[in-house]
Amino acid sequence: MSKANSPVNRVVLAYSGGLDTSVILKWLQQTYGCEVVTFTADLGQGEELEPARAKAVMMGVKPEHIFIEDLREEFVKDYVFPMMRANALYEGQYLLGTSIARPLIAKKQIEIARAVGADAVSHGATGKGNDQVRFELGYYALAPDIRIIAPWREWDLNSREQLIAFAESHQIPVSKDKRGESPFSTDANLLHTSSEGKVLEDPWMEVPDYVYSRTDDPETAPDTPQYITVDFEAGDAVAVDGEGLSPASLLARLNDLGKVHGIGRLDLVENRFVGMKSRGMYETPGGTILHIAHRGIEQITLDRGAAHLKDELAVKYAGLLYNGFWFSPEREMLQAAIDHSQAKVSGTVRLKLYKGSASVVGRKSPNSLYSAGIVTFEDDAGAYDQRDAAGFIKLNALRLRLLGRRDGK
Repeated sequence: MSKANSPVNRVVLAYSGGLDTSVILKWLQQTYGCEVVTFTADLGQGEELEPARAKAVMMGVKPEHIFIEDLREEFVKDYVFPMMRANALYEGQYLLGTSIARPLIAKKQIEIARAVGADAVSHGATGKGNDQVRFELGYYALAPDIRIIAPWREWDLNSREQLIAFAESHQIPVSKDKRGESPFSTDANLLHTSSEGKVLEDPWMEVPDYVYSRTDDPETAPDTPQYITVDFEAGDAVAVDGEGLSPASLLARLNDLGKVHGIGRLDLVENRFVGMKSRGMYETPGGTILHIAHRGIEQITLDRGAAHLKDELAVKYAGLLYNGFWFSPEREMLQAAIDHSQAKVSGTVRLKLYKGSASVVGRKSPNSLYSAGIVTFEDDAGAYDQRDAAGFIKLNALRLRLLGRRDGK
């Protein structure tokens, strides 16, 4: 019997307690006749997670096989911050809030699978999206022989109405806001909230106000700008307004500041790894401020060659994260180069928060490469000899002059 067709004794399910994963839990029990172990990750999504425990118990999961872990600090320190050091933006705009959460969830699932002797893992990602790829590339990288069960690629429950009908027929509680047509679906963690589907599927239509949950309307944000400072050490943010904070606490603080000023909204039509285009709305208030602040401190601490090379690497890095290759050797190679570049990226950035924007208005560093004495328009006392520029320009123009003579320009 092949591994794909062999019996499943125990499976670890990435479980939120919502409609989809609750249906999956029961479906796994029925379809595979297996014991289900649930794993619920607290990534700062802002939801009460204990109801997921109670629901799992009600559905027959042993209390010792219900895992709920607070991963907020690990998420920001070991996943969000390394990504922020890279200045990664997918397709030039998306701060990868969903993408960066999946490797950590996958890693914890595999750790739990080993601890409880499970022979399979399962997730609630659909067969159309990117998350199935991100989860499963993570599983295979960490446990090459693990059995993966992806219900959305196996079952015939292809609509929310069918999921609700299944839930009701098996006495699975369904939240009232999940009955009928859901206006859109969301995913949230400490870095962002994403919304997709239904009312957002027409890319011509403006995102309705009620979709936004993480940011206040920039048009009604305070009429007075707010100035803040962010301190960096070796590329990582360590303090806001002079107050030292843990990684998760710092991002939470920036989220609060960004929310008030309506910062971090993004309406994006992106190219999924599986090939289709999708339209999503992302809210990343604190992450947007952090990204802009980090670029601000790099402006005065990174050499031009290193800064420009980093910009090239950032595109590759973002693509790897978006497509699920966090655990790949090429991502680790890029990370090593990026982290090496951050050794002197320390100092303070001052930002102006105002009606949807975060702007750098000041930056300082003990490692600054900025020299007012050289760049000044006033008398530089001989710090820079302007006559040197003539030879510099002539050498760079040599090939252009030879081409011009040859081609008669």
